[in-house]
Amino acid sequence: MTAATALSPTLQLACDLIRRPSVTPVDADCQALLMRRLGAAGFRLEPMRIGEVDNFWATHGEGGGPVLCFAGHTDVVPTGPVQAWQHEPFAAQIDENGMLCGRGAADMKGSLAAMVVATERFVREYPRHKGTLAYLITSDEEGPAQHGTKAVVEVLRARGERLDWCIVGEPSSTALVGDVVKNGRRGSLGATLTVNGMQGHVAYPHLARNPIHLAAPALAELAAQHWDDGNAFFPPTSFQVSNLNAGTGATNVIPGTLTAQFNFRFSTESTVQNLQQRVATILDKHGLDWHIEWSLSGLPFVTEPGELLDAVAASIKAVTGRDTQPSTSGGTSDGRFIATLGTQVVELGPVNATIHQINERVLASDLEQLAEIYYHTLVRLLA
Repeated sequence: MTAATALSPTLQLACDLIRRPSVTPVDADCQALLMRRLGAAGFRLEPMRIGEVDNFWATHGEGGGPVLCFAGHTDVVPTGPVQAWQHEPFAAQIDENGMLCGRGAADMKGSLAAMVVATERFVREYPRHKGTLAYLITSDEEGPAQHGTKAVVEVLRARGERLDWCIVGEPSSTALVGDVVKNGRRGSLGATLTVNGMQGHVAYPHLARNPIHLAAPALAELAAQHWDDGNAFFPPTSFQVSNLNAGTGATNVIPGTLTAQFNFRFSTESTVQNLQQRVATILDKHGLDWHIEWSLSGLPFVTEPGELLDAVAASIKAVTGRDTQPSTSGGTSDGRFIATLGTQVVELGPVNATIHQINERVLASDLEQLAEIYYHTLVRLLA
């Protein structure tokens, strides 16, 4: 491992964060560390503990101009079997290949470290920058995500707070840092469908109604349905069944109910109401006795080319020499909550190849580049 004295400020802070086992929703004093650093840089700090979740909002600047927010999360997913890791997951070791190893290295403590170090440099060099530089940090992104960014956004909305631009530190890159940024995300609409039949003996099917047989044609039609064509920013909406359950466990009993869980990842070409209505029409068409519970995780959002995306792309080009590719692929992120404020949102972080995996890791030098990219973006937008 690289000696602590040889570590750059970005890597030192990343290691300090990784060594705090902040599995959702536990923050393990990660936010206290970040607030100490930001407070020393002149930020006004506002801790917001909501339920069992630690969050904070921090601002720097005299206002009167655009607001640029860095957003992210200090919580990480569980490690899985510790014995399967090459290095202890919260040891924050840099291996012989220059990889920073540990839970959260890529998702997203490395990004948080790069943000803070870039911010410290920026406010030191531009103490009277225009507008406001803000931070919105939560410890509930990897969990239910109800008392984290979502709740803080509602507080900001009620206060009439303005957020023009937001950079979320999610690991957006695919092969090289900055090769991909997320300029939007698809919506996520989940459902639990219950189809009722009548339980009976398999030898007397005329005295029962098998919900598996009844539901199968409807599920097949839903799976084959063309929901929309997508657009320039989004692929077509997709439908996937994730769980299908029926039966008592006995081989001679026709089940009385079937439960199916499915999910739409949908583009801006479809609405929640339209998807729900089309599902209901298909289920009714097949004469099913059905009930459905819907769960909306987030609406689709997109940041079109403009000030934020242009500044991020130019900064990536200046630091790495490569062009970036905007993308809306992947799952949801807390950007979906921030976008409801009318904010332009871009996700920019390290390579995502090992996120949530055993032996999560990121190239240490990538975090140095990421800090430079964040710094140059700050200069372009607020200097």
